[in-house]
Amino acid sequence: MASIYSQLTHRQVYLQQSDPEIRIHFVEARPSGNQKGTILLIHGFPESSYQFRHVMGPLSSAGYRTIAPDYRGAGYSSRPVTGYSKKVLATDLHELLTKYLDITEPVHIVGHDIGGMIAHAYAHLFADDVASLIWGECPLPGTTIYDERKHTAALWHFNFHSVPDLPELLVGGNEKQYLKHFYDRLAQNPAAFTEEDLDFYATLYSAPGALRAGFNVYRAFEEDKVDNQRWLKEKGKLKVRAMILGGEASLDAIRSEEMAKQVNEQVIAGVVEGSGHWIAEEAPLAFVREVLGFIEK
Repeated sequence: MASIYSQLTHRQVYLQQSDPEIRIHFVEARPSGNQKGTILLIHGFPESSYQFRHVMGPLSSAGYRTIAPDYRGAGYSSRPVTGYSKKVLATDLHELLTKYLDITEPVHIVGHDIGGMIAHAYAHLFADDVASLIWGECPLPGTTIYDERKHTAALWHFNFHSVPDLPELLVGGNEKQYLKHFYDRLAQNPAAFTEEDLDFYATLYSAPGALRAGFNVYRAFEEDKVDNQRWLKEKGKLKVRAMILGGEASLDAIRSEEMAKQVNEQVIAGVVEGSGHWIAEEAPLAFVREVLGFIEK
């Protein structure tokens, strides 16, 4: 499966060269014919742009320039100590698209898991640059669903990842087993993750600073909550056309549409059939069908 990923176009840009270095790696697939638009795919934890390896080809074949970055701290991108609020991560990606890739037209944003939180921030901060918004598989900080679920047994890792230093100590050296817990537990089809896939993700999260960066994304949730509630109060609900997208058998599907309506003015619910949490990997064809069906309406 890694060969599919390696066949995509890989590039990286330096948003900042020092103090700290902000380097963003991304993969890209371009259509062979006329381009209908641009799709930005934003991954979650514990993953990287690799999670979209099965869907980038079909999306580009449908006529869309498809870009999947490794957000700050993840994948092959650099791992600065600070800057893991979703507004900062969203700003990184907007700078990548507009300053370095010279994309001037509004883009279709698709965010999964942590990427859904980043997508929400992106749509608030850069509303004029968003053509449509697809997000899901996450309890969004600032919503009542987040407050009700963040300390539940199902989301035990929210608390664990927020503890300073201890998670890095306990998980370090056991990255593959730790990550596999989430893939197995949250998947409807755990076989979607091959041994090669597990080794790839484990290698990424075994790199120096990778666990710390991954956990810092969770440590910023309460800051994200303040930002999201402030935007809602000052700007109102997001007005861009939106879809909350989740797996048919996902634990995060519970009350997801209710949550989305708290922050989106116009939103529909999409379901990826045959999938648990990992929608782009467990059911890539169904994922592509839902994404294209929405953005092409």
